[in-house]
Amino acid sequence: MIRWEPDILEGFEQTTIELGPDDAAPAGAGPDAADAAPLVATLVRYVPDDVVQASDGVGKRERRPAVLYVHGYNDYFFHRHVAREWHARGYDFFALDLRRCGRSWRHGQTPHFVGDLRDYRAELTIATRIIRADHDGLVVTGHSTGGLTVSLWLHSVERGVVDALVLNSPWFDFHSSWFERTLGTRIVDVLGSLNPLRVLRDGPSRYAEALHVEAGGEWDYDRELKTGRGVPVRAGWFRAVRRGQARLTRGLTLPMPVLVCTSAVSGPDGDDVLDVEQIVARAPGLGRDVTIARIEGGLHDLALSPEPARAEYFRVVFDWLERQVASGPGGRGGRDAG
Repeated sequence: MIRWEPDILEGFEQTTIELGPDDAAPAGAGPDAADAAPLVATLVRYVPDDVVQASDGVGKRERRPAVLYVHGYNDYFFHRHVAREWHARGYDFFALDLRRCGRSWRHGQTPHFVGDLRDYRAELTIATRIIRADHDGLVVTGHSTGGLTVSLWLHSVERGVVDALVLNSPWFDFHSSWFERTLGTRIVDVLGSLNPLRVLRDGPSRYAEALHVEAGGEWDYDRELKTGRGVPVRAGWFRAVRRGQARLTRGLTLPMPVLVCTSAVSGPDGDDVLDVEQIVARAPGLGRDVTIARIEGGLHDLALSPEPARAEYFRVVFDWLERQVASGPGGRGGRDAG
């Protein structure tokens, strides 16, 4: 039985997905350190005042389609306005804080660490099962590293489990020099196996800091869960990401239609985290039915972009979804959306 409890965000509820003992001890910890912290993921749902939830079999409500949101690195779900947008368009909104991330981090764990992106299949599959039990249809949306993660996961699921995939600036390749992307990756592949918790890079996240209201941004969030200090990049985690990106580059066979959204440009006037040209180049390899949309003025997280880019992002997403519903399945790949 699923037990929903009040979330840290007003108007939301959460339930904990138990994933067993944590086998990745933090750097410098003793061999038994991880035993004290259970490995969990946290599924969050939006509960607006105008909806009567049929929680635990109590009450009746019309079955609606749902959306599952998956965050990126140094991130968690705090996007109240995103939940409201999806709800207004007829979708029940859910978000998943992955293991060791956001709400799911436990004392003694290495934040955001995973040695293989396939490990996330467990919580993604369980969350999907919970949602589909009470909903007709499911859309998955992933941001940045979350976009890469859900793309790889959906490559392995059966047709019909997820009806559409919306990617918000997915991290499909390493935005760096040729040396780091090739020879550097080979070095990390070895180092990540021998010393997975070795810190490769540690420093502040100017992007995360600039978004917060106290730094002049528009958004209020927990700066411990999305921190301007940044989260150290560890060898094992980066190895997992590069291996996942290599798998994507070889080509996936996603059975559902996919919308890939990026900023129009990289840099300070657009996505200052990823290379949008890399995203556009890799996107057709997701499957037969891929639509690409560039959002003028969009930031790395398009849903956190200033207006009018934010409104344009939502318009593109929901217009595309309406066309998918109207036209049904079928190979319509390689398109651009305006």
